[in-house]
Amino acid sequence: MSQPGRCLAMWSGPRNISTAMLRAWENRSDTVVVDEPFYAHFLHNTGIDHPMRDEVIACGETDWRVVIDSLVKKPKHGLFYQKHITTHWLEHYSVDWLDALEHVFLIREPAPVVASYSVKRSELTAADLGYTQQAALFDLISSRSGAQPTVIDSRRFLENPEAQLKQLCSHLQLAFEPAMLSWPTGARSSDGIWGQHWYDSVNRSSGFAPPRRSVSELNDRQQRIADSCQPYYDALRKFAI
Repeated sequence: MSQPGRCLAMWSGPRNISTAMLRAWENRSDTVVVDEPFYAHFLHNTGIDHPMRDEVIACGETDWRVVIDSLVKKPKHGLFYQKHITTHWLEHYSVDWLDALEHVFLIREPAPVVASYSVKRSELTAADLGYTQQAALFDLISSRSGAQPTVIDSRRFLENPEAQLKQLCSHLQLAFEPAMLSWPTGARSSDGIWGQHWYDSVNRSSGFAPPRRSVSELNDRQQRIADSCQPYYDALRKFAI
């Protein structure tokens, strides 16, 4: 008898391996995915200027309640994988619905995030990177569930993706599928429209790339941003598999 369906939320900041992780899970035989479902509401509600802002709002759902209703609908079988960006988490969202999902947190050290994000959006602030939101969500979900969610550190993950995915699947009581390690190049119909601006690198990929060894070079302002985010990263990293 097949197992009932499940919903899995992966909470990541921007400029992490979140889209590559989306590819890995979508490549499973039992999984459907959604890409950043709160993005349109986030842009519509905050008025923040992001690349392709108008297109994202036009193509997305701007009512957060409708978004949540879609996220808690479990498939009859298999897995509903949700890629979430923590900057999209806003204080007015309800929280009870989080209990219906399983959660994993994907973290990355701040310096390379700042360096990468600055290429796409020069006038960044610490709030753009989602570290405080990610830490608050981790504490909220831990408190509600009585246990810490699984944490994946992207650098550690990229050192050995197969071992990390096997361990993650084991934590989630899912069978590991080797198909998670490689995928066809190119865009996906499941990608958000913003992929035209942000996903150039992952669209060229066919698997997880090794971690970068170079040290991120930041100016003084960027370094202050990275330093302000570091404690939130450190707090979650101690839980990473």
